[in-house]
Amino acid sequence: MKLFYRGKNAIVTGASGGMGLEISKMLSKNNINVLMLDVKSPGKTFLNENENCTFAKVDATNFKKFKLIIEKFYKKNKTVDYLVNTIGVLWFNKDVSVADIKPKIWDKVFEINLKSMMYLSKIILPLMKKNNFGSMVHISSIDALSGDDKPQDAYGASKAAMIRLSKSLAIQFAAKNIRSNIILPGPIETGMQKRWKKNPKAKKNLEKLIPLQRVGKPEDISNACMYLLSDQASYITGIEMIVDGGITSKP
Repeated sequence: MKLFYRGKNAIVTGASGGMGLEISKMLSKNNINVLMLDVKSPGKTFLNENENCTFAKVDATNFKKFKLIIEKFYKKNKTVDYLVNTIGVLWFNKDVSVADIKPKIWDKVFEINLKSMMYLSKIILPLMKKNNFGSMVHISSIDALSGDDKPQDAYGASKAAMIRLSKSLAIQFAAKNIRSNIILPGPIETGMQKRWKKNPKAKKNLEKLIPLQRVGKPEDISNACMYLLSDQASYITGIEMIVDGGITSKP
């Protein structure tokens, strides 16, 4: 099945991470203009190889700068058709059980993971409404679906809240032909998982628990995202798509 895209302009947040880079690259290959937003640059090589991509450095918690950059992109390109929100922090050594976590860490994780989604909604939804069209995909996590005896409680709770917010956006703006869906990745090999380089055995043990017998790649998430953005998914909104190799289906 070949995928088609009515829209021509996209914004990707957290764009310099593993999933963000792959999604930006695939959007660019489909002749979609991409504004990549992140606190770190994707590098000149990436931007040179993906000519439809431009980059702006911005902290997701800085609403005024967020708004200024996005509105500048909108003014130049006339529409914002797609939003892919991959923003997320997972601090293994600081984000611990709610019984032990420092309140400042809890607040910061929620500010980055969840409040940024509210900021993006406030900025981008009015622009999509003007064009009576839009598709948003947010990246949550399967950590949102269950508890853990060795938890990152702020991460899991913030990612669970994203699911609820995405569903609400889907209902509120469906009449304006704006869709909102969310992807829940399982274990994915990105920069967030530096621990696997230090402990390859831990990765191999994890793969044994995954029915498909492998950790996911950024391309696995990008493929799911590109489908949800496409015209072929025009009747899909308000869902959470689990992309985890089958791990959450196990008893």
